Amino acid sequence: MKDCCGTTKPGGRSVAPEHFDGDGHSHGAEDKTPFQLFFPALVSFVLLMTGVVLDSYVKPHWFRDGVRLALYLLSYLPVGYPVIKEAIRSIRYADFFSEFFLMSIATIGAFIIGEYPEGVAVMLFYAVGEVFQTMAVSRAKANIKSLLDQRPDEVTVLVDGKPKIVKAESVIIGDIIQLKPGEKLALDGELLSESSSFNTSALTGESKPDTKTKGDTVLAGMINLNTTSQIRVSTAYTDSKLSKILELVENAASQKAPTELFIRKFAKVYTPIVVFLSVLICIVPYFFVSDYVFRDWLYRALIFLVISCPCGLVISIPLGYFGGIGSGSKNGILFKGSNFLDTMAGIRNVVMDKTGTMTEGVFQVQEVSFAPGENKDQILKLVNAIEGNSTHPVATAIHDYVGEIDHSVKLENVEEIPGYGLRAVAENKELLVGNFKLLDKFGIEYDTDISKIVYTLIAVAYDGRYIGFITIADSIKEDSQRAIDSLKKLRVKTTMLSGDKSSVVQHIANRLGIENAFGDLLPEDKVNKVREIKAKNETVAFVGDGVNDAPVVALSDAGIAMGGLGSDATIETADIVIQDDKPSKIPMAIKIGKETKKIVWQNIALSLGVKIIVLILGAAGSATMWEAIFADVGVAFIAILNAIRIQRMKF
Repeated sequence: MKDCCGTTKPGGRSVAPEHFDGDGHSHGAEDKTPFQLFFPALVSFVLLMTGVVLDSYVKPHWFRDGVRLALYLLSYLPVGYPVIKEAIRSIRYADFFSEFFLMSIATIGAFIIGEYPEGVAVMLFYAVGEVFQTMAVSRAKANIKSLLDQRPDEVTVLVDGKPKIVKAESVIIGDIIQLKPGEKLALDGELLSESSSFNTSALTGESKPDTKTKGDTVLAGMINLNTTSQIRVSTAYTDSKLSKILELVENAASQKAPTELFIRKFAKVYTPIVVFLSVLICIVPYFFVSDYVFRDWLYRALIFLVISCPCGLVISIPLGYFGGIGSGSKNGILFKGSNFLDTMAGIRNVVMDKTGTMTEGVFQVQEVSFAPGENKDQILKLVNAIEGNSTHPVATAIHDYVGEIDHSVKLENVEEIPGYGLRAVAENKELLVGNFKLLDKFGIEYDTDISKIVYTLIAVAYDGRYIGFITIADSIKEDSQRAIDSLKKLRVKTTMLSGDKSSVVQHIANRLGIENAFGDLLPEDKVNKVREIKAKNETVAFVGDGVNDAPVVALSDAGIAMGGLGSDATIETADIVIQDDKPSKIPMAIKIGKETKKIVWQNIALSLGVKIIVLILGAAGSATMWEAIFADVGVAFIAILNAIRIQRMKF
């Protein structure tokens, strides 16, 4: 962790303050209520206003310098003490030019020359700005938690065979949880019951029930749909998949964007320069000005010092990026770092996989075309029986179409031929079910022109004769069209890469309006296609749904995982994870990146522009401490409000 000027303690420990963390916001204060956060500033404000009123209107004889100083000092301590404390800490670790040091010197100097109200006001406005930032960060984290941490606080554990309700955090590995229908699982585990159906939409966005059988892994966030089930806990509460994702996104701000890194480096050079200039402003005029008054020039130097504080930049910019991450999380898009917000803002090409990304990944039978005179029902029973020996999605599609397997069908010598299909003997006759290469392999003649058929083909031959074919297709996701249309409006080029047959890929691409499409690709072919795009010096985001796409995800400027929450490997490989599997989140991620970058540059222009103007006025003696306060804390406050706007935007 770092302080606002980016300093790190030896050994990796942060010199960031107890009350202000590495990006300037309150550390350890995010669980407090708004009243608790504002209370020190409120006390300071009341005491300050009391002093100002007595100064301006009442002026009783007892309000002499000692009492006046004491009152303003009391108003200063609630907001000034934490900053002075951190200034001392920073100095101990050789960071002399932190914002805490600048604020401390400037305000203490104001007290020395008798400008008590202005010294208090600087710290008061600074404290209020910090509170607003703390609240903004808390809100962003709350968005993330509401999206991800969907586990119940309590679970039912079987103790000596009897159910007992306990806190989820107290459950240990090996405990057995009893999960009733409608209840949500709190920890990862292994299913002990024979079978159970779960709603996994909290993890994958897929509302279709997922049936698990004994020994299968079940994850925190899944909802039991039918019978009471028993699960043996395999992972501690804090180590579950949801916990890891939550931690991943909450710590995403550690991956700094280039703009953010530049501003941190800029602040480390800029700050000592302006401190040196403030010293010169105070001392140099002594040798050139005939009516030199030390107090006046010290006041100018202090004004210059307050204005010079880079807190407006180093606070609002990280907050802008954190707001972008929070906004993404609120919309089901998990950015692994603020640098990927910048990357998405500049994406010119989106390259996508087909199955599971733009399509549902669930195959369905489209057509059954058998030769006239064939017993369709009997052939389908045979096909269903032989496909029962396969776990391929095609087998699932046929099973869903035909129904339960007829166990009266007897198959012998069942053989799976990799890359071709299945072979078996039924009623002493050879049965072949697979692609047309399988028929070629066994010398079966057929008269179907397969080049004219778009869908995936399953050829069937029985007793040495070609029976016909079954077509199977994957349905396009509901919002795929909206995703492509939005990408076109953003002037982003689209390309589809898939291992599926080229005719299928081209058909899907034509329906959606995808500019380029390539099929029959191996993983290395996808890598080569992306390299061709990158060779044109254009940025590329690749969208995939599994670990098979890891090489091309690693090569792309931004790797996006669809349904990545089902795979640890995908989470680790991808830079961005779309939780609900919706392709429309791809252009949304680009829009969030663009808006975040725009807000960050607005803050940079505002902070530097106002600062430069008031610095010149301060050095010339035309600005008071109040203008200095506005140029420093006021501008920081405005920048913070601008930064949190993104959390309210709708994309």
